[in-house]
Amino acid sequence: MTLQETTPYLEGYAEALTGACATGRRLTRDELASLRGQGERAAEVGLGLRTMVHAHLAAARAIRPGLTGAAADHLLAAVEQAVDAFAEGHERAQRLAVRQEEAARREFVDDLLYGRSDLGRLAERAVRFGLLLSHAHAVAVAQGPEPYDDGHPLIRRIESSLVARFGDRRILLTTKDGRLICIAPGDQSDVLNHFAKQAYGATGGGRVAIGRPHPGAGGVVHSYEEALNALDLADRMGLDDPVLLASDLLVYPVLTRDRQAMADLVLSVLGPLRDARGGALPLLDTLSAYFDAGCVAAEAARRLNLSVRALTYRLDRIHRLTGADPGDPVHRYTLQTAVIGARLLDWPRREV
Repeated sequence: MTLQETTPYLEGYAEALTGACATGRRLTRDELASLRGQGERAAEVGLGLRTMVHAHLAAARAIRPGLTGAAADHLLAAVEQAVDAFAEGHERAQRLAVRQEEAARREFVDDLLYGRSDLGRLAERAVRFGLLLSHAHAVAVAQGPEPYDDGHPLIRRIESSLVARFGDRRILLTTKDGRLICIAPGDQSDVLNHFAKQAYGATGGGRVAIGRPHPGAGGVVHSYEEALNALDLADRMGLDDPVLLASDLLVYPVLTRDRQAMADLVLSVLGPLRDARGGALPLLDTLSAYFDAGCVAAEAARRLNLSVRALTYRLDRIHRLTGADPGDPVHRYTLQTAVIGARLLDWPRREV
């Protein structure tokens, strides 16, 4: 940094020091305001505070030989006041720039994940934040026991881990609706897998869902919505996997595409279970555990804390009520599909 570059931001500084030293006074309100303004302008053009402090000290040394006695003794106090006012203005401009950058980033993230704004303009803004929306991207969403925002220390920890591992890979880490969001190029699944591992550990056992890669600005929204749907599906289906891949769950949206048909299947196949003592839910949970255990009665009984004999009795009761035998391969497919539909529709807690 040359003296010529810093000179415009030292205007009036030497005169203020000389005037203060001549009488031993403090810098006036106007002089301090001028110094703060110069600090703001220096920050706006990218002049660092350290560089400007050196320039102020150099200017003070230049006028020191012309001062004698008490005037010379007062110079250090005047410089201290001047540099403090300049630094205040410089820091104020920096904080404002940070807030403006954060606001612009938040607006961009909101527009990107909601699919708002002109796509061409969105792609231009994306470059500023490290994304090339002409490429395919995938989105991972992490949900923990508490809501997270952009200022949460967890964000910095995960971001540091990603940067240390992958460097500059055009990754965007942010938050939305209390969840952690990671957007990465679609061909870099290792980034999202690492994010999922870090987020799962850092959130104390949260859950992460990863959407499929999709091209363009609209592709980010699509992948984000897939990840959100996977989290919602895991809650409704009682899935306990810590990391969910939307590509592994595609069968469920297919099953619920015709909601009325699925509701009819649930009611026609499982509706008779409501006549059982205790209602349909205990027997529905029995079927869920049985199918989740790969139709191994001993494993299903263990998961339900039942004896194998008690489980067998329940399965027989289901057979008698519904007319469908869970042990019969032909009946099993219909029963299992109906059980999945009941989970998705939250039946029998909700009427369908």
